[in-house]
This record gives sequence, structure tokens and C-alpha cells, in this order.
Amino acid sequence: MSMIKIKDVIYEYLRKNELGEVEETVQAVDGVTIDIEKGEIVAILGHNGSGKSTLAKHLNGILKPTKGAIYIKEMDTKDEKYLLDIRQTTGMVFQNPDNQIIGTVVEEDVAFGPENLGIPTSEIWERVEKSLEAVHMTAYREHSPNKLSGGQKQRIAIAGVVAMEPECIVLDEPTAMLDPVGRKDVLDAVMELNEKKNITIILITHNMDEVVFADKVYVMDHGKVVLKGTPREIFSNVEVMKQYGLEVPVATELAYWLKKEGIDISTNILTKEELVEQLCQLN
Repeated sequence: MSMIKIKDVIYEYLRKNELGEVEETVQAVDGVTIDIEKGEIVAILGHNGSGKSTLAKHLNGILKPTKGAIYIKEMDTKDEKYLLDIRQTTGMVFQNPDNQIIGTVVEEDVAFGPENLGIPTSEIWERVEKSLEAVHMTAYREHSPNKLSGGQKQRIAIAGVVAMEPECIVLDEPTAMLDPVGRKDVLDAVMELNEKKNITIILITHNMDEVVFADKVYVMDHGKVVLKGTPREIFSNVEVMKQYGLEVPVATELAYWLKKEGIDISTNILTKEELVEQLCQLN
């Protein structure tokens, strides 16, 4: 049984003019089918306007399909009676943590989600402790979120979701506003949650270097899934990726150009370590 089943999903929204009159119907998601298993790390890539963030908002019922269906542990997201259970199962982390953090103190913010679920007070603080430990932010529990760096804020946003004990976390461009250090901190925290707690991770991004360790990658363009496979399979198609307006990891790009210059090197490379190993083997 798939943990998440996205089946033939179409999502349409109406584009209106200043008078509120409908000018056109736009298909933001167009016939997408994806199965995601428990504990997987799945990356969904695409340029701006590809439909990836719109699809992400379907995974905990923020949006509902115009056609097709999405099932979270066999619960239909269009069925209102499942909405609370779905949102407890699938947590969302958005691009800007300032839009998600509401507490004036870190630990209060992390406690907000479980408190609204009606969790007993003693258990709430146990969850806060464990969640802050999971993202390595315990030392900041009494700090004001406003005084934290972007990467630290994003880790607090993740802790707030983890405190609700979801089985899946959807991260929609979680590092887009961060510097390289903040980006690494957030991704390390996410990978650790997957490894230690078997939390399913769905990462929506256009940063290719972030998805090297994903189990599956889906590439979207104009609302459709146009490529799917492992990171190695996807990124070996350098020219195809460029046709869709996407880059590939830096190491893959360099190997691609070295190969075009006649150097005998594999283009099936994802990381700088693999690239260095290949170069060291050249005569």
C-alpha cells in the first residue's frame, strides 16, 4: 500500500480581471500520477510555474483536485471527514519561515501545533523537547524567533511540524531564502529525520544539488510529470534537463562538459567526491 497515491490529478484555477470576471481557466496541474512509499525521500523539481508548489498544497488538503484524487494512507483529501487526520499525517514547511512562525518564544511556537491538536500539556512539552533536539535547536528554546538566522528559523518551522508527529513532511522550497550554511543545516536536519524516524520526505525545489540523496525524482513542466527516476537517471539527461529550463548538480555539469571536450570520464556523476575520484583515475 502506497502511503501517498496521487492519481490522474488535474487542478484548474480561474484567472480573473480587475472586475472579477473570469478571463481564462488555467491548468496548473495536468494529469499527474505519483506513488510514494513510507520512508522515501521524493524530490519534485521544476522551474517557476511548473505546478510543483500547487501539487504540494494538495498533499495536506490546502487545495483539492479539480479532477482525479489524492489518497493519504487511503484517505481521500476531498473528503472533509478525513481533513484533520490528513493534516496530522502530512505536515507542511513553506519557503518563508516567517509565514509559519507565530510564537514570540521558540518553545511556545513549537508547542502551538500539538496544543491545537488537543494533546495533553505534559505530552506537549515532551514533544517540544524531542522536536528541538531533532533539529539541534534545544539551546535556543527560550530565544525570540525574530533574533534567529534564516536557517535557524527554518529549523524551528520544521520542529513545529515534527512536534505534531506527522508520518510525512512536505517541504516547499525550504531553502530558497537561505545562504549556503543555512541551506546545509536545514537539509541535514531533514535527512536525519528521515534516517532516524523514518519520516517520509517530499522536497519541492529547483535547487538540483539538494536532491542528490533522494530515492526518487519527478520533474514537472507545465503541470505535467515529464521525467521520473533516480537522481542518477534524471541528471544523466543533461541536455533534456536544460530543455526544461533546469540545471543539474555542479559536478554532473562539469563532467558533462569534460566529456564533450573528449576527456574519458563518466557522465553518471552526482557529487564532487565522485568527480574527484574519476579525475584521479585519468592517465
